[in-house]
Amino acid sequence: MSEEAPQEQPEDDDDLRYFVRIGQTDLDGTKSVERSLSEMNGIGRRSARIIAEEAGIDRTATFGRLEDEEIDSIVELVENYADEVPDWLNNRQHDFFSGETTHEIGNDLQLTRQHDINRMKMIDSYKGARHKRGQKVRGQRTKSTGRTEGTIGVNVEEIREEQAEEAAAAEEDDE
Repeated sequence: MSEEAPQEQPEDDDDLRYFVRIGQTDLDGTKSVERSLSEMNGIGRRSARIIAEEAGIDRTATFGRLEDEEIDSIVELVENYADEVPDWLNNRQHDFFSGETTHEIGNDLQLTRQHDINRMKMIDSYKGARHKRGQKVRGQRTKSTGRTEGTIGVNVEEIREEQAEEAAAAEEDDE
């Protein structure tokens, strides 16, 4: 007779939050703290690890099972991330208009990036001109990739359709 190992009972899902809201972003509560935080715009794996360490929380713990106080401390650390880390770790150094160093997250990051692109287009810088034309901006090759004009090769189906139409027209003329 073979002895079967006792199966582990899954933990109660009553205390699991499936979504945890930080700012304007819903984070997955079924994943680990590090993985959930890194899904947020402006926070990568390194930033998520720093935030979990500063909050004193195990980064591999399930995010939805944390206590309210722990989640509040994570939210506070995410909002004040720029104050906790050195300037070189922030994603918005020496802002053009204010000159401040900040760390943008969520929708603010997308809006700031769009404002920067629009400013480059307005002043007609090299990068702005490339953005206007829809070309690659960061020096990538453009000879063989990034073509947007559609099919370059021969469209066999279209040729066959035209030939079939011509043959049908020729048959009608013969009758």
